Amino acid sequence: MVDAPQTEEGWFALHDFRTVDWDAWRDAPERDRESALAEAESFLQHREALADAEAGDSAVFSITGHKADLLFVHFRETLDELDRIERQFEGTAFAEYTEQSYSYVSVTEISGYTSPEYFEDPESVDAGLRNYMEGKLTPEIPEDTYVSFYPMSKRRQPEQNWYDLPMEERTELMAGHGEVGKQYAGKISQVIASSVGLDDWEWGVTLFADDLTDVKDIVYEMRFDPASSKYGEFGDFYVGRRFPPADLAAYMDGEEVPTPEDEGHAHAHGEGDHGHGDGHEHGDGHHDHDEEEESESEGIRGELEDLDIYAGQPHGEDVYATVLYSEADTDELFEEVEGLRSNFDHYDTHVKTAVYDGRTTDRAAVVSIWDTASAADTAAGFLSELPDVVSRAGEESGFGTMGMFYETKPEHTDDFVEKFDTVADVLEEMEGHFETDLMVNVEDENDMFIASQWASKEDAMAFFRSDDFADTVDWGRDVLADRPRHVFLA
Repeated sequence: MVDAPQTEEGWFALHDFRTVDWDAWRDAPERDRESALAEAESFLQHREALADAEAGDSAVFSITGHKADLLFVHFRETLDELDRIERQFEGTAFAEYTEQSYSYVSVTEISGYTSPEYFEDPESVDAGLRNYMEGKLTPEIPEDTYVSFYPMSKRRQPEQNWYDLPMEERTELMAGHGEVGKQYAGKISQVIASSVGLDDWEWGVTLFADDLTDVKDIVYEMRFDPASSKYGEFGDFYVGRRFPPADLAAYMDGEEVPTPEDEGHAHAHGEGDHGHGDGHEHGDGHHDHDEEEESESEGIRGELEDLDIYAGQPHGEDVYATVLYSEADTDELFEEVEGLRSNFDHYDTHVKTAVYDGRTTDRAAVVSIWDTASAADTAAGFLSELPDVVSRAGEESGFGTMGMFYETKPEHTDDFVEKFDTVADVLEEMEGHFETDLMVNVEDENDMFIASQWASKEDAMAFFRSDDFADTVDWGRDVLADRPRHVFLA
């Protein structure tokens, strides 16, 4: 008997496809339609806001084609929660105008094909890769515009039986399959969920993208990969566009969704605005949302002391960053990063990805900057597989400060390096300081990155409040080509 790969399961997934009875909807009295929309919008908004759950995610999509009209996607910790969501929706007045044309039940999964060592000894696995793997088990639905869902299985035919292949051969095939996927880093987000024993197929695949042709390209290219060409069987494909629950009335009226911001919500009903059955306006909620995002990003930074990879929103910036360190040969590392970057550059949200070589340490830093959190998270997954990824500093360090992109005027680069060395001498004498390195972009000696490790935040802040630091800041105004960007604490 051949070996089965180990698997680990995470959240359960429900893809709920609905077809609208348009004749019944048109024939219904206007007050009934308005009441049904208000109830449905409130229900869906609460699902997206997770008002009745501790963890998970939900989203609404408009499906194009004859197979369905709407898709509700839900990820939850338990199957019981999905069952309750499905039954609660059936209890709404809006559900009376719909029919469940298709549904799919699955559970997110990672397998030993991708990282055998994760299952053998999770604690020994690089923290960045471990977080990436575990993130696959508890996925967030990205803000990307389009979705494509399809079920699939592995062939079990006399001449092409996936389950008869030795473990080594299956692992090699899946590794090649993954290499194709890496080419779409930053452009495609995917959720792979197992449905073995749960539904008619063996897996449900959900792809998210801002450009639908990227979905077409990745599926097309993977068809030529042996893991698919020889052993893949595919069910029906469903494609759609995400829209907020607040636009359900616009969708039912045949208007553009998501509703363009400059048009507002023209189809208000009930006492509140069209977007909120409870009558809340957008203004105050927007500020609350900003505060929640800021609090969340601060929380992420505060938890990074035990992680190998920074992934979050740098303090005071409107971009998202991923930073990791590697002890691999710099030339080898740059070649790997350059290959990924060539694919990142096809995506509009990619700002910058660069390799910085340490001057006093044997580590290099890989920095990747994106306009959106979902793109940065996707890139982090691919970057975490770079060779010899290590923690930022020794296990004894508890607080890191990173000031990225100190771009100097070319005529002052040597002066900047000399000044840094002087400051480094001061740092060595400071209590709680472990290590500070000035790292240089391997492609541009005028672009530098400072990585510093401290025992605690209090120790680091003592330096930032010192006269030496203030003098350095004043001096830097004359030699820097631009203001220091992406300064954040972790």
